[in-house]
Amino acid sequence: MMKRYLILMVFLLSGPTIIAQDSLLNYQPKVLLVTAHPDDDALFSATIFKTTKLLGGKVDLALMTNGEGGYTYSTLGNYIYNKELDKEEVGRQYLPGIRKQELMAGGDIVGIRNYFFFDQPDFYYTEDVHETLEKWNTDWVHERLVQILKDGDYDFLFLMLPFEEFHGHHKASAVLGLQAMKQLPVDERPIALQAFIRRGENPGVGFTQMEGFPDTKVKEGVLFEFDRSQTFGVNDRLNYNIISNWVIAEHKSQGTMQLLMQTGAKVVEQYWYNELNGDDKLLKTTEYFEAVNAARP
Repeated sequence: MMKRYLILMVFLLSGPTIIAQDSLLNYQPKVLLVTAHPDDDALFSATIFKTTKLLGGKVDLALMTNGEGGYTYSTLGNYIYNKELDKEEVGRQYLPGIRKQELMAGGDIVGIRNYFFFDQPDFYYTEDVHETLEKWNTDWVHERLVQILKDGDYDFLFLMLPFEEFHGHHKASAVLGLQAMKQLPVDERPIALQAFIRRGENPGVGFTQMEGFPDTKVKEGVLFEFDRSQTFGVNDRLNYNIISNWVIAEHKSQGTMQLLMQTGAKVVEQYWYNELNGDDKLLKTTEYFEAVNAARP
């Protein structure tokens, strides 16, 4: 009786085995995500989930800022964390720790493995990438990013698309990621992809490169996508907006994040192929996104 009880307990504690569909690829993809703020990863959430949970891959996150500038939208967070987070002096003191916890709670949902915190100042909103690069300790960031890329042996480098009207911190995170990648030998570099979202039938952002930063140039006519409204489950009642909503919900200190939640709406993650990759890596990228789109729970 005792033996049967122990076997049952082992089964209950371990839970059912979920088998990744890594047969869709002949390798298990490794991705480094480089973002600016502790909620930007929601942009990539569905593709990350499919990579880690369904394709057996690994995803790590390099976060540039400490997130203290998020106090502006923390009014509702006051009631969750019992602090006046929307007051600048309070928010800047407590939000770096709070937002790291929120980030990692969302990361648990999509399967992020490791976090690299750079804790650069989240000073205020600006679209000026030059100002951001001047205020951050970019030499140190560069050296650390290069080492992470060397140690990680990543297949893909996910970055934020640095289009003109975007936050300067987002642009700077992409610039620094690409500059670090260039320090690796060509045959050891991950494939760089710059990402953003389009909604509904809107064609999305038009982008070629950020002015003054030729490393950000993307290959014309090459765009990879994953539609979060892809359905699955009984009677196709589920879709991947659910995953994105779960991640967003963890960021309770950031009120405007919750306004980005969707249900059945068409929300598409778009990934631009960086010209630095060269044409010889297009096939690997195509096969990866074919697997992302094909994998099912």
